[in-house]
Amino acid sequence: MMKPDSQEIATNWLVDAGLRPTRQRVALAELLVGDGNHRHVTAESLFESCKDTGSSVSLATVYNTLRAFCEAGVLQEITVDGSKSYFDTNTHDHPHFFWEDESRLSDAPSEELVIQRLPDAPVGAEIASVDVVIRLRRKSS
Repeated sequence: MMKPDSQEIATNWLVDAGLRPTRQRVALAELLVGDGNHRHVTAESLFESCKDTGSSVSLATVYNTLRAFCEAGVLQEITVDGSKSYFDTNTHDHPHFFWEDESRLSDAPSEELVIQRLPDAPVGAEIASVDVVIRLRRKSS
């Protein structure tokens, strides 16, 4: 049996999420999951990668598509500094390292994170999720 190619992986990822596999969605999904690896991207970095492959997708389309992927549950949005959003193909709960010097997000080891207690949610509210972003910077020598 042949191994599926990146376009087939991307198309299946979209169909499994209930999303119509349009040309632009498949092109973006292929960059996100076509090799089977998880990644963290910004809309801008995905747009640049798309341009590098020769696909014609506008930055607005990239933003709209990333939002649709999040709504479908196949991407997780992680906001850093209240203004910079990263999109993660690994949608399971896990902490992240934010490398301040490089403006880069990476996974942190979940098994090392221990949250013993959360505060009670205010009356009339419930906790929807807990995002853990651990900020790192290189040590000065």
